[in-house]
Amino acid sequence: MTLEKARWWIVRPAHNRKPSTYRCPICGRLLPSLSEHMLLLPEGDPSRRRHAHTACVMRARGAGRLPLREDWQATQPRPTSLWKRLWRGRGEGRDAAPRR
Repeated sequence: MTLEKARWWIVRPAHNRKPSTYRCPICGRLLPSLSEHMLLLPEGDPSRRRHAHTACVMRARGAGRLPLREDWQATQPRPTSLWKRLWRGRGEGRDAAPRR
């Protein structure tokens, strides 16, 4: 079993009192809900959430297969700040006298 494709993940500890069993999407083994485990939300979508062993999540994070939202955002181009856009437009291409 493998993880579905997602650009980023939200990972948080899971606490469940319901006596059910899940299948870890990373290793494929069974996961009792009463044990300590992690909840994975691909791209923050709670309808696609998955339960996984804590050790499996840590191994996948170490191997780079489970990027967090913060990791993904760090690779994205940052928009130009409002201040820079306003400053850049001030006086460019004009023959006006300097402001006082």
